[in-house]
Amino acid sequence: MGKLYIVPTPVGNLEDMTLRAIRILKEADLILAEDTRTSGILLQHFNIKNKMFSHHKFNEHKTTEGIIQRLKGGEIIALISDAGTPGISDPGFFLVRECVEAGIEVECLPGATAFVPALVNSGLPSDRFCFEGFLPQKKGRNTRMQFLAEESRTMIFYESPFRLLKTLEQFASFFGTERKASVSREISKIYEETIRGTLEELIRHFREKKPKGEIVIIVAGKEEKSK
Repeated sequence: MGKLYIVPTPVGNLEDMTLRAIRILKEADLILAEDTRTSGILLQHFNIKNKMFSHHKFNEHKTTEGIIQRLKGGEIIALISDAGTPGISDPGFFLVRECVEAGIEVECLPGATAFVPALVNSGLPSDRFCFEGFLPQKKGRNTRMQFLAEESRTMIFYESPFRLLKTLEQFASFFGTERKASVSREISKIYEETIRGTLEELIRHFREKKPKGEIVIIVAGKEEKSK
């Protein structure tokens, strides 16, 4: 029986790649990549010449059975995404679940993921938090926000720069304009930046300055009333 490795890759700075991740990718019989063109640049940088196979959210239901058979045949396979840890708002969950059900060993290496540095940088409580990732774009979006308005833990969201301002305005509508939050962008890259303040202040900032890059929004939970 083979083994599936979940291998995080840098979200920005290539120096964030771990030595172990490089070794696993060099030793694997096959590397599953979300986008082989994007991952090809990374592998070339670290002189990793192993065979890649495209595995993403649009084909994972078709390709997984073949991958399972290869693993059962004894191959070592590594799964990577375009950036960060596979399975965190990226393909990965379905394959891992199928491997677990088939009795195939799965191991996830520790490594880069965007929301951890964004959470710590925010200055908001990090002892208890919930990861929401990308909110639904249409159906269920308002219902989810209404539910989260009562959430007392710090909340973590991913968002596109093109939708950031609209999302902040919706947060202000559901959570209140004075709710504290932060917006981190381009984590681990040259132009990394974190803007902190109330939702009202963040809205004002991004109305004047158009955001660019990958976005992580951290929002404080609702304050629990003392008894």
